[in-house]
Amino acid sequence: MEKFKNTMQVFKLLPKTNCRKCNKPTCLAFAAAVFQGQISLGDCPFIDEDTLNTYGGENVKYESRAEQGYLEVMGRLKEKIRQTDLASRAGLLGGTFSNGRLTIKIMGKDFSVDTNGEISTDIHVNHWIAPPVLKYILSGKGLALTETWVPFRELETSKDWARFFEHQCVKLFKKIADSNPSFFEDLIELFNGQPVENHYDADIALIIKPLPLLPILICYNNPEDGLESDLNLFFDTTADKNLPVENIYTLTTGLAKMFEKLAATHG
Repeated sequence: MEKFKNTMQVFKLLPKTNCRKCNKPTCLAFAAAVFQGQISLGDCPFIDEDTLNTYGGENVKYESRAEQGYLEVMGRLKEKIRQTDLASRAGLLGGTFSNGRLTIKIMGKDFSVDTNGEISTDIHVNHWIAPPVLKYILSGKGLALTETWVPFRELETSKDWARFFEHQCVKLFKKIADSNPSFFEDLIELFNGQPVENHYDADIALIIKPLPLLPILICYNNPEDGLESDLNLFFDTTADKNLPVENIYTLTTGLAKMFEKLAATHG
């Protein structure tokens, strides 16, 4: 495990956009706080897994801080859930309401939230997935799907997130697909993926539904004639209306990390 020698060594790893998503005013201020041990490098949402592993972004101190942040976010979301009429939201979001619970499908599995914000589900829910799903319940506009597919970068509100999405999400999906021949079969069998035809001349194309109104089209081309494989993710044009774009980023990243762990364990 490498240790940082100075603030600038941290700064060189950052996107330098001063996006403030780490709650620091600038990337330089964030770098200084990391070097001083006040926060984790992993508190920047755009640092890749390999870099975190190199610099020990998963130590106990940082895990505690990340866990605390997660609990605070979930606490705020659950409080909003308690103030929301879930019965009226259910139909709008493609879900159902019964016995005090709103239930939607995540990858074909039931995900339920009661009026106190407590979650019950048949699918493993990591820290990357639960907040976006609650955000979907709270703020999704329920727009009907257009069935017009676009890459993430062409969503209307994706400007500040597009390059990070390619690095953190698309590349990880491609890495999993390249290294695990049964990846797409698993998506179909375990996660209710639906094969489709005639999309972008892909060798394999299937749709998964992380949320009822947030389908993702995965298109994959096998390596051929000296060319490496290619994978692309597409979204319905309504995606960032039914879920804020930063939550789409977080949710898709969470799914990629979940698939990566499953591939490592069961591949």
